[in-house]
Amino acid sequence: MGSSWSKSFPCVTGMVTFLAATMALAAVSTAQDFYAGKRLTILVNYDAGGPTDFEARLIGRHIGRHVPGQPTVIVQNMGGAGGIIGAKYLGEKAPRDGSMVGYFTAAAQHAAFAPEKFNVDFRTYDFVAYMPNGRIHFMRTDVKPGIKTAHDVLKAEGVVAGGLTADSPKDLAMRMVLDMLGVPHKYVTGYNSSSHATLAFQRGELNFYSDSPSAYLQKIEPSMVKKGEVLPVCFDPIYRAGQFVVPKQIVPLGITSCPDMIKSVKGAMPDNEMARAYIALLSFAGTMYRTLTLPPGTPKEAAAALRLAMQRLNDDKEFIEEAQRTIGEAPDYIAGADNNDDARRLLTVAPEVKAFISEYARRTERR
Repeated sequence: MGSSWSKSFPCVTGMVTFLAATMALAAVSTAQDFYAGKRLTILVNYDAGGPTDFEARLIGRHIGRHVPGQPTVIVQNMGGAGGIIGAKYLGEKAPRDGSMVGYFTAAAQHAAFAPEKFNVDFRTYDFVAYMPNGRIHFMRTDVKPGIKTAHDVLKAEGVVAGGLTADSPKDLAMRMVLDMLGVPHKYVTGYNSSSHATLAFQRGELNFYSDSPSAYLQKIEPSMVKKGEVLPVCFDPIYRAGQFVVPKQIVPLGITSCPDMIKSVKGAMPDNEMARAYIALLSFAGTMYRTLTLPPGTPKEAAAALRLAMQRLNDDKEFIEEAQRTIGEAPDYIAGADNNDDARRLLTVAPEVKAFISEYARRTERR
């Protein structure tokens, strides 16, 4: 569609290109000297060693040369409470001079479903960039009576799923998928980070877990899947404009989407509160899987400089090559001037969905 549109309206396309170039030059001019001679801290809302931390450090190694002024870049970890502590710190105590930007997972989801956790409204933060993504659900093959195909999860005995906090989007989606498939399971929570939960899965304390494509490709697929110890069950797609969308990182993996798997088992997606809550998770949790966020009140020049840097990072060959080599994929960030409006719209969740998720999160012991 894009190519035919360009051929039909060459003059308009040329004007759009001209305006985009003009806006980019204006952003460079506005932000050119803002970070000169300064240090930029990327705050990660999880402990070191997990996928969020790994991606933040990958960004930190490359973004400096793309930020006008070329600041020194460091990464700082502030984990705890499923990502809440670091996200709150950014809004409440971090300097608002552009010297600290948060690289967060799950903060947007917490803000959408439990805004009372934030003393400073998360919707007032400045959203520099966000990364759409999916999530892969996988299980150990040593679960009785033996798991040989993804559909064998339906007859699995003693399924133990686990994660960080009961109200984290990862844990919620994982439990909802199992419930909608009709798989009896126990849910265990309280792991301090994704890396700790992954270790628990590798040790066999958990036998069903979910994580991002990058974490799956880095820690699960090369060792456990290739050895036959783990099988991917399904993945969470993105839900946009009334449709399920397959994230580009998952396309080459050939894994079935969880909605498709549920349809194959039940005949259709259920029409109930749980299904609507799951779709709400996919709507904004998929779109805003990771966020690069400045505290409210940060100078506009800082946001302009960092948005420009993230746009450039998407096309940085060194960044792409290292990402593909180390995490198995190259993240693709949305860093537009309308990010704030888009984020605030996505973070507005229907009261009845919010109420269902709040109640569902309290069920920490599964049947």
